[in-house]
Amino acid sequence: MICMKKILLSLSLTVMVYTGFGQDNHVSWGYEAKKVTADTYEVIITAEVEQAWHLYSQHASGPGRTSFIFKANPLITKTGVVKELGNLEKVVDKSVGEILSYSGKVQFVQTVKVKGNIKTNVSGTIQYTVCDDSHCLPTQKKSFDLKLQ
Repeated sequence: MICMKKILLSLSLTVMVYTGFGQDNHVSWGYEAKKVTADTYEVIITAEVEQAWHLYSQHASGPGRTSFIFKANPLITKTGVVKELGNLEKVVDKSVGEILSYSGKVQFVQTVKVKGNIKTNVSGTIQYTVCDDSHCLPTQKKSFDLKLQ
């Protein structure tokens, strides 16, 4: 009987692991640093969201909203906040309130200034959640690292 319990536990854990690894996050990310002036760059982070899926806005309420955490770099100063460029969708849900999300393509742009004429990197982490009409996937984290030249 104990052997049967071990086998069932082992099978259950295997199924859970493969199910977790099989989940797709339904978002492809792209990164670009665009030089605007001699010391100013736009860090452009592009999300391509699969059809039927939605990516929460930074301005959505709740824990699923998209957020950007930039690693400290003494050679870089952020200017302003991360801007969202895309077709913002607003849906009112009676139980949750207003839901702000994107489908398709959205760009997030952060302007940064580099101190002096020095080559450096800007790096950080994106935290985001994607949902379809029936459920949401667990919150994901994605790291990025871009050269500013």
